Amino acid sequence: MTMLSISESKKTLVLIPARAGSKGLPGKNTRPLAGKPLLAWSIDAARKAGLTQIEVSTDSEEIAAIARSHGARVPALRPTELARDTASSFEVIQHCLQQATDRGEEYEQILLLQPTSPLRCATDIAAAFQLMQNRNAEAIVSVTTCDHHPWWSNGLPENGNMADFLRPEVRNCNRQQLPPYYRLNGAIYLAEISSLQQQQGFIGPRTHALIMPAERSVDIDSLLDFQLAELLINQQS
Repeated sequence: MTMLSISESKKTLVLIPARAGSKGLPGKNTRPLAGKPLLAWSIDAARKAGLTQIEVSTDSEEIAAIARSHGARVPALRPTELARDTASSFEVIQHCLQQATDRGEEYEQILLLQPTSPLRCATDIAAAFQLMQNRNAEAIVSVTTCDHHPWWSNGLPENGNMADFLRPEVRNCNRQQLPPYYRLNGAIYLAEISSLQQQQGFIGPRTHALIMPAERSVDIDSLLDFQLAELLINQQS
């Protein structure tokens, strides 16, 4: 396995949240993607980036076994109240950090890798750490360009009338003339833990965006997303 060089001057915990329940695509975290479980892609990317403290937070013994077999640790299963749809990522992070403290482990940074972003690679992770250093940032969040420009979108009244659907400045405007817009792609969330705790999230005054290409920004929530990710992986191999 080829390792990239990431300077861990600050001790970093890699956290991969992977609960068993999924309404969009049941069992997606264990579902084989191009020959290995979806979860394994994120573990392998972190390991290839040279990161060593990789932890999976899950409520599933099956997911825990897969995580351990790919080199991640699962200190304990996630409590039931943190495995529901209503539990936030921040709450899961808090729980894992408290567990680490109870074990006598202290970290300065946390890297959250969602398993639903399997096309994010080690070079993207390394780029996030480099950008954090270059910008003297407290957090890095990955984004990609919007598939469809939001200026072409709007709500509709009950009768479906489109008289005010488009804003005046977008009428008779070519797509190429519109300013670029970006969306969160869910692939990388890196932050100083002190900043994360203070603002209770990754996005704040000293958060900077890591722009990733669309082909590595697939966020799996449905079978169609899964099939697209598999197609892109197969094209690369």
